[in-house]
Amino acid sequence: MDQKLRECAALGQKDKGPAFISLISQALSQPDPATNLHTLVNYVVNEESVGLVAGRQVLVEVVKALADGAIPDKELRKSMVEDTLGLIEPRIASYVEQANSLRFQLADLLEGEEEWSEAARVLMGINLDAGQRSSSDADKLRVYVRIVRLLLEDEDSVQAETFYNRAALLVHSAGNDKETLLQYKLCQARISDYSRKFLEAASRYHELSYTAEIDEDERRFMLQAAVTCAVLAPAGPNRSRVLASLYRDERSAELPTFNVLSKMFLDHILRPAEVQEFEKTLKPHQVAKIAISSNDRLSAVDDDEELGSADEPISTRRGPSTVLDRAVMEHNLLASSKIYNNITFRGLGALLDLTPGAAETMARRMIEQGRLRGWIDQVDRLIWFEGREDEEAQGKAGGLGDVEEAEDTGSPFTKRWDMQIRTTAAHVESIVQHLYEKNLISLVSAA
Repeated sequence: MDQKLRECAALGQKDKGPAFISLISQALSQPDPATNLHTLVNYVVNEESVGLVAGRQVLVEVVKALADGAIPDKELRKSMVEDTLGLIEPRIASYVEQANSLRFQLADLLEGEEEWSEAARVLMGINLDAGQRSSSDADKLRVYVRIVRLLLEDEDSVQAETFYNRAALLVHSAGNDKETLLQYKLCQARISDYSRKFLEAASRYHELSYTAEIDEDERRFMLQAAVTCAVLAPAGPNRSRVLASLYRDERSAELPTFNVLSKMFLDHILRPAEVQEFEKTLKPHQVAKIAISSNDRLSAVDDDEELGSADEPISTRRGPSTVLDRAVMEHNLLASSKIYNNITFRGLGALLDLTPGAAETMARRMIEQGRLRGWIDQVDRLIWFEGREDEEAQGKAGGLGDVEEAEDTGSPFTKRWDMQIRTTAAHVESIVQHLYEKNLISLVSAA
């Protein structure tokens, strides 16, 4: 091989390229193709007599031969691609495009072996702004989206978000490339999921579940992910709207998590057994441990006195320990506001499996954030719940408003609604009787 290489180098400039290219097939067909190709590439890249033009021509053909399956053994092909990249690296400025093509090949091989992070690392090394022609925005977008997708496969959400932000600046250049747009939207949903922006993630997953271009099984997976994120989202009006959208989706009834979804939507309290069953469907980042807030630690001072003087045993937990734990506690607190007019700190703590002080802290935080309507009486250690305006509107007959200010006895909304109906009917009858007495109408008896 060395003798042939020297003979090729001695040829004229126009003949060097074809001569070296003819050696590629010989090198790959011999018993030790890796060694032969290494010798050929090393000579072409590092020998000054070959020249840059001939060197690029040879490397283009080497890349093409490796891509076309000249080496059927994937492991051998991967080592040869890595070796060729290593030889080019010291003179990368002269062979940017050839190095980029080799990196794409290597990333494909690593992705096929499910080496997600390694494949992403190889793609990160691609120089998209150098070479004889820089990559278009659409090409850059495809590379960034692919890197994000690979990193998320290994749950490296921090680094994935960096490249997602780069892709977000170029998403306008996708044009009619539906595949890239769908991958971008999926990455968008998954980034929101990993960042614990569960409401945002649920909406995006649900939107993707209606996309006809996605396989039926994948759409079902998207719907399942949307339900999971909606359940984990902070309790409040925004989550209620997302839950309503998912609950009314007829496909949701077929999901294994529909029971939890329906209880969340209907504001029913979730039981520990149901929570444990749902927890089995979660991914590691969705059951991640969370730190106890400083407010919960401060509330522990008062709780220590109450724990010591309590006649009945009460929980010693200072706050939620996981993302799911927090979501369930906040939901049960919101659900209890639909059942009770008020509740003691200790009673709420027993319901949520928290110390009284931690239960008060959670309620106060939700009230401050506008996710729970109510107020706290710290003297009597009570939490009072207020009905929402839209709920109270259900008690107004036909939406016409109150015909008479009825006494608020703390009855459930159904009883208030019945009282408004009776009051309205009585007023209608009174008006009819008044018109009859004025001879403005005549009453016709039924036959």
